[in-house]
Amino acid sequence: MYGVSTKVSTGFDETIDRVTEALKSEGFGVLSDIDVSATLKSKLGIEQRPYRILGACNPDFAHKAISAEPDIGVLLPCNFVVREDDDGDVHVLFMNPLAVLDLVENPKVPGLAEYVREKLDRVMAAASA
Repeated sequence: MYGVSTKVSTGFDETIDRVTEALKSEGFGVLSDIDVSATLKSKLGIEQRPYRILGACNPDFAHKAISAEPDIGVLLPCNFVVREDDDGDVHVLFMNPLAVLDLVENPKVPGLAEYVREKLDRVMAAASA
């Protein structure tokens, strides 16, 4: 399973705020915030339900991962997706670092992936509380 997802009971904007704050409490900063729906509207004239990708990074984890495997940057940062479906339900998703970092053939990386997964699970729990 490459992704982890949940449906939340909060609105889209509130969910963005909750995810951002939960990431911060786990030592992550949001390096990028891609508003996919706004980009599709401005570039292609396509209307889409709200959809944002938050590119999060934990500097400590990034340093350890890059030190263990210099090319691992192609798999960073941790992306969180907050999207609204046609029924108005809001979903939060993140990439499962255990699945993706399993691609790296370096014995130091799985332990880092487990550490990050625990943090991301806590972010998900806070977002859906």
